[in-house]
Amino acid sequence: MDIIGIAIAVVAAIVGIGAGYAFGSRRSVNALLKKQQEEGQSALLKASEDAKEVLQTAEAEKSKVIAKAENDARQRISEADAKIARRRRDLDDEDERVRRRRNELDKRVERLEQRDQQLNKRQSRLDKKENELHKSEAVMIEKLEVIAQMTVEEARQQLLDSIELDARNDMARIIRQVEAEARETADARARSLIAMAIQRLASEQVNEISVSVVHLPSDDMKGRIIGRNGRNIRSFELATGVDVVVDDSPESVTISSFDPIRREVAKRTMAKLVVDGRIHPARIEKLVEDTRAEVERIVREEGERAAYETGIHGLHAEVLNLLGTLKFRTSFGQNQHAHAIETAHIAGMIAMELGADVNIAKAGGLLHDIGKAIDHNVEGTHAQIGAEFVKRYGGKDAVVNCIAAHHHEVEKECVEAFIVEAADAISGARPGARRESLDNYIRRVKQLEEIANGFDGVEQSYALQAGREIRIIVRPEVVDDYSSIQLARDIAKQIEGDMQYPGQIKVHVIRETRRVEYAK
Repeated sequence: MDIIGIAIAVVAAIVGIGAGYAFGSRRSVNALLKKQQEEGQSALLKASEDAKEVLQTAEAEKSKVIAKAENDARQRISEADAKIARRRRDLDDEDERVRRRRNELDKRVERLEQRDQQLNKRQSRLDKKENELHKSEAVMIEKLEVIAQMTVEEARQQLLDSIELDARNDMARIIRQVEAEARETADARARSLIAMAIQRLASEQVNEISVSVVHLPSDDMKGRIIGRNGRNIRSFELATGVDVVVDDSPESVTISSFDPIRREVAKRTMAKLVVDGRIHPARIEKLVEDTRAEVERIVREEGERAAYETGIHGLHAEVLNLLGTLKFRTSFGQNQHAHAIETAHIAGMIAMELGADVNIAKAGGLLHDIGKAIDHNVEGTHAQIGAEFVKRYGGKDAVVNCIAAHHHEVEKECVEAFIVEAADAISGARPGARRESLDNYIRRVKQLEEIANGFDGVEQSYALQAGREIRIIVRPEVVDDYSSIQLARDIAKQIEGDMQYPGQIKVHVIRETRRVEYAK
């Protein structure tokens, strides 16, 4: 029992005694007081004994705790002494290593100082030798200038000129290599596309230019065509607007006119008159009117057929009519209607291969020469006239640009314009497409050679392959490798600007240096 419990018991006893005094009777109080006194004395005795036991127990526990604490303190002191001893040994070892390291560093510093002194001496000797070399170099340069009879600047300039010449030669060689690599890829691709387009398409060509021949069953028919005092032939020429040539050619008459529609109307009318046999002015006028209506119908049908064959829809009726008149027009013996259809097909195939707009390319190819069918009273080139006509009747801007730019008269604004120009050249330049007179051929060859001979350094020039290639031999002492490249480009540009020709012309510049020595 602890001290607090004892105290509580004592207080309870005292309270009980007080209560007995207050509420009981005197007798009862005395008896109760006596009883409470006895119980209090017993409680006090018991509490005193319990307190003594508690004190004894506390003293024992205290002794045990003090003993344990002393043992722990002694153990920790022993451990700390051991750690201090180990740390002291470690510090002694580290101090020894530091001392040895300091000695080694001191020795190394001494060696570096010695080496620095040696380097200083060597540098002094090198500076002395360098000064001597500068003096010797200056003396040698003066002697070389006297021997070479030129200054250092002049020698440097000569060296730079030599280096520049070598660099230009290297540059020309690199340019040739790059151009050769480009040709290996671009030319192969272009040849493949062109060959494919030509092989996939074939069309016949009309050779008539400005005359048509009508065959007669007999020469007696010529007199009936002429009529009394020439009235029939005059009526025919007046109604049709053509010239009729009745010459000595057996069983035929010739109809001449530069207007293909008039010539076609006259040809068909003459054939009908010959078959009908009734030839007089009234009959001639009637048949001319009927034939003109027939030709107009054919023109309309040919325009619609061209649009249908090429897959071009939505063209205005006036555009189709004008397109149909190309059926009766030729250029260098090539029928313009067939040429337009052929160009449209080629342009469509190339556009398809290159991923361009096929419809724009086809429409530009079909209508690129439509200006040739417009009357001569309208001023301008056929490309400009055709572009304005198509634009007036609702043509797309890209198609109008293809028409206007196919002869480099305006800038090309779309890739389809380049395709149409290429297709036009392919259709006109492919084998068998056109025929050319001997005079035009000789004139073109002569003009090619004159253009080439007009440049400095050109020794000779020869036009080959019917004017498709020109080979130019230059003087090697005037034209170097780099200049030959520039010369070929300049000649090609002047040919493009001064001449009109189908396809392309290859400009081939040849430079050859020869040295001859004799052994004696």
